[in-house]
Amino acid sequence: MTDIHRSDAHRTGSPGSTPAGRSDNVDDLSTVQLVERLTEQVSQLVRTEVSSALTEVKEKGTRVGIGVGVSGAGLLLLLFGLATLVATAVLGLSTALEPWIAALIVAAVLTIAGSITAAVGGRRAKNALPPVPEQTTRSVRADVDTVKEGFR
Repeated sequence: MTDIHRSDAHRTGSPGSTPAGRSDNVDDLSTVQLVERLTEQVSQLVRTEVSSALTEVKEKGTRVGIGVGVSGAGLLLLLFGLATLVATAVLGLSTALEPWIAALIVAAVLTIAGSITAAVGGRRAKNALPPVPEQTTRSVRADVDTVKEGFR
């Protein structure tokens, strides 16, 4: 939960000193002052939660981007493997044995490497989804629950 009172602490100074018209004792405050303080605290809470949500979404977006990039590299290697398989077929038809066996080995290695790389990248991208700010959502729920408890 976001600490609302922390934002109030820098405005009130030390516990014994309060700005004019500002009291640390809630019992001494008028309804207007209480509503004003609540408005300030809710505003600060909303700004903090929005900032937290944006940061979390950016982090998840970065992880998705990395996963997509790694998958792209894997797919490129897979394409090279398939191209080498085509070259292998050509060499196999044009000669009796040795050159196409070498090309087949290279194609197999590239295809395996590309498949593994694409699988790792896909898994990383999948683990980053959905790009929803889960921690911020939990924090907002805790804040709402705390406010509800205060009204009971």
